[in-house]
This record gives sequence, structure tokens and C-alpha cells, in this order.
Amino acid sequence: MLELSHLRERATDCLPLQFRVLCHQFLLRVIDLEALSIKADVTAFLGQFSGILIMFSLILSAQAVMNSPVETQETLFFLTTLTIGLITVVTWDSTFPDRRDVLVLAPLPVKPRTILAAKITASTAILAVAVLAINALPSLAISVSLGAGYGILRSFASFWIALLALVLFLYTSVLTLQGFSALLLPRRIFLRLSALLQIPAFAYFLCSFFMLPALPVVAMALPIAHNLVAFTPTFWFYALCLRLNGVLPASLTWLATRAEIAVALSTIGAATSLLLCYLHTLRKTVEEPDLVPAARGAHRALRFGSPLTTAVLLFSLRALTRSRQHRLAIAFYFSIVCAIGIGTIKFGIMVPSPHPLTQDFLLNTILMMSFAVIGLRSVFSLPISLNANWILRITQLRPTPDYTAATRTSLILLAVAPVLVASAILSATFRPLPEVAAHLFILLLLGCLLAELGLIGFYKVPFTCSYLPGKSNVQFVFWGFLVLFVPLAMKFVSLEQRALSNLPALFIMTTSLLVLLAALRAFNQRQAASAAIYFEELPVEVITTLKLSGN
Repeated sequence: MLELSHLRERATDCLPLQFRVLCHQFLLRVIDLEALSIKADVTAFLGQFSGILIMFSLILSAQAVMNSPVETQETLFFLTTLTIGLITVVTWDSTFPDRRDVLVLAPLPVKPRTILAAKITASTAILAVAVLAINALPSLAISVSLGAGYGILRSFASFWIALLALVLFLYTSVLTLQGFSALLLPRRIFLRLSALLQIPAFAYFLCSFFMLPALPVVAMALPIAHNLVAFTPTFWFYALCLRLNGVLPASLTWLATRAEIAVALSTIGAATSLLLCYLHTLRKTVEEPDLVPAARGAHRALRFGSPLTTAVLLFSLRALTRSRQHRLAIAFYFSIVCAIGIGTIKFGIMVPSPHPLTQDFLLNTILMMSFAVIGLRSVFSLPISLNANWILRITQLRPTPDYTAATRTSLILLAVAPVLVASAILSATFRPLPEVAAHLFILLLLGCLLAELGLIGFYKVPFTCSYLPGKSNVQFVFWGFLVLFVPLAMKFVSLEQRALSNLPALFIMTTSLLVLLAALRAFNQRQAASAAIYFEELPVEVITTLKLSGN
């Protein structure tokens, strides 16, 4: 281990000093450092995500050994598409220089190609960690299961060649799209369009994983599946893997050829757009702010209750729409909501309407509400313009319960209400209508309950407090959601479906939810009355005594 560490240090020392320093800084800026607490541990935060990916890797390795290695191999291609696609969209702006990069590095004797190389290295390093965490163990298990002797080496090599080609295609495609958008459009329009492009990109990668079926090779060659495999890049590169392994039917050779052409075109497009952006868009980056400018003209703000509630709501709405970091974060959660909604629409198209309420529809709407409320509550914790917090501190003239009530109204209007309207539209083909209306009322109560749960301990104005990553264990939250929340939601859906056809049971369920909602609201109001608004997230100080007293 010491020899390997020594070799790694010697190899690193061979690189230019400027490149090493910049690459290290760009790696840490996967999360915006200006939004973090002064005692944040970024590496621990990123390590939690790696743990989740490794857990998936272990599960898929066991599946490859015990069940079908061919099916597991195809699943790995789809899972890699989802992971790399989401990471690429999350790091949407990491490869291109932002305003801070230009202001800090432009006066220094640092060449643009050094900045570009450091940016690309930092971005690809994150992708490499994700790819290895997911595919290292399953690829070895699949190769051992599929081949013998030299067949193991061929299966292993063909899998990784095709998989790396898929990763390169996804990464360069996103870079090409963003690069040419920045080149061809004015800076202001690009900032607005960038947010609009991120949301469908999120939705596409989520839908491609959760909605597209895993087809065996025989089914891929059927005429009914022609359009599906022709317009889904994951199938192209899976076919490339099969061709390299020598098991692809001749009728599907065109898919592997399409994968090779796609990689070549996307790589050329990304290289061209990156070079042109670093040569021609640096001045526009400095002159235009990261916040999207507000539209000109007279505006009359709507009133939502008290002036404080209106101010917090409009501040939250404008932070979500004008700040690219917050647009990106909320786009991730709401794209999951959109993916679930698209799955519900797919069911409505396949089944003749009208049709009775199903447990799948009830569960889908509850999951949509959960992701929307929890997602918005999480984004509320991400700050914007911390240097301007002094304005909010000197204007804090209201008691803490008033700020809590304003935050509650923002959660309900920005998360609960849109999902409720979308669920009402999706339920148009379900009957009977009284049961549909009862479910929508229960969904409203669940959304308000989630909002109240999110307000426990949230004694701050949205987007104004520094963020402390690692405070909530990401692995614990993720697996807790899968192991606890989803089964509980399925059990609740089963009870709700029986209650919808039984009026006394429906009355008991709605009354229980109303009582629980009132109790949670009273608890939050009482806790807020004795709390103070805070603007800096700090870890709890732990003092350990040595017990050296004479007693």
C-alpha cells in the first residue's frame, strides 16, 4: 500500500502545478462552496453517494451469479445511463468557466487550455468513480458466468469498451448541447434556456430507466420493437457490446454501427463547442450575472395573506426561477414527479377508459406528492447570496412563528398545489367520481402533513442559511425511503382503497389525518414560539472530558 501511494504521489508530481491546483479546486466545487457552512465536509458528503452506488453494485453482482447474467448485463447499461445522465446534468455548468473562474483566473498567468484540461479532468473523475462503483463487481461476475478461459477476457473487455463508449456519448452529448447553446444564443437567453433544458434532460434519463423495458436480443429484432431500439441510445451500445462479444445477430448490426457513429459525432461536437466557448464566451460570462435578470416593465405582485407571507413566497419563487443552482436542484425532484406522472399516463393509454381506481394510481400520486414536498423542503435549505443575509437579519421584525407560517404557505402553494392539480388531471379517466374526489382530498391532507413534518426544526427563512452537507446521512435517507417509506405507502394505499368504498372507514381515515395535521401544526407553532431564526448551519459541538479530577 505504501509503494502504491508513493507511486501515485510521484505520478501526480509529474503534472504541472497549475493543473493540479485547479483540478483539486474544481473537484471540490461539484457542490457550490459558497452555499456551504464554514465547517462543511464535502468529501464525506460525496462518499455517501459512492456508498449507495456500491450497494447497487453488490446487489447486481449477486443477481448475475444467481439468476441471469445476460439480463443483469443489460440492466447495467440502463443503470449506467441513468447515473451518468443525472451526474452530467447535475454538473451541467462544471465544464464551462463561470463568472468566478474568469474573474479570479483571468488576471493570472494561467492558459485557457490549462483551465479546460482541469475542468474536464475534474468532471470525468466524478464520472469514473460512479462508473467503477456501479460496474466493477457486476462486470466481473457477468464475465465469469458467460465465458470460460479466454471467453472471460473477451466478455469483460467487450463490456467495458461498450460501456465506456456509452459514457463518452452521454457526456459529450450534453456538452455539445450546452456549448452550442451558449455560442449561438445571447447570454441572457442562454441562462433562461439552460434551466428549461435541464428539466427535460432529468425527465428523459429517469423515464429511460423506469419506463423502458429490458428487451432480450430476440425481442430487439422484432418489428414491433424497431422504433423503440432505434431511438434509445442505451440499446445501441448494448448491441455494440454483443457485437464485440460475437453474439449479436446480423439483423441488429445496424444498432452497433449507430452507436459508433453517435460517439464520433458527439465527441467532435463537444470538442468544437468547448474550444469555441473558451475562446469566445469568456467576456460574456464576466459581463452577465449568474442570476437571470428580471423582465422589464411594470409588475404588480400578488398578495398571499400577510405582507411577510407574500414576501417569503415571492422570494422563494424568484430564487427558484432565477438562480441556476436552485433550478437544477428542484428540477431533479420535479423530474421524478414528471416521470411518475408519465407512467400513470402510459397506464391510462393502455387501459380503456373509464376504469376504476387502482392501487398503482393511488401509490403514484402519493409518491408524486412526497417527492415534490420533500424536494422543495430540501431545496429551501440551499442558500442564495449569503453575503446579503445582513439585510434579512436587520429586518427581522416579526416573531419566529410568523416566518414558520410563511414557509408553510410557500410549501403548500409551490409543491402541494401543483401536484394536486396534476393528480386531478391524471384522474380524469378514473371512476367513480366521488371516490376520485375523496382520494384527492386525502392527497391534500398528506401533502400538508409532509409540509408540517418538513417544518420541524426549520427555524429559518428559505434560501438564507448556509448548508451543512453530511448532517443528514444520505445513505440512511435513501435506504430508509426504500425499506420503510415505500412499504408504508403501499400499506396505506391498500387501506385507502378499501376505505374509499366504505363511507364509515373513509370518515375515520380523513378524521384521523385531520387530527394528526392539527396536532403537528400546533406542535410546530409551539416550538417556533421559543426558537430564534438562524442563518448559519453549524455542527453540534461535542466536548469530551478526560476525567482527570481527583475525585
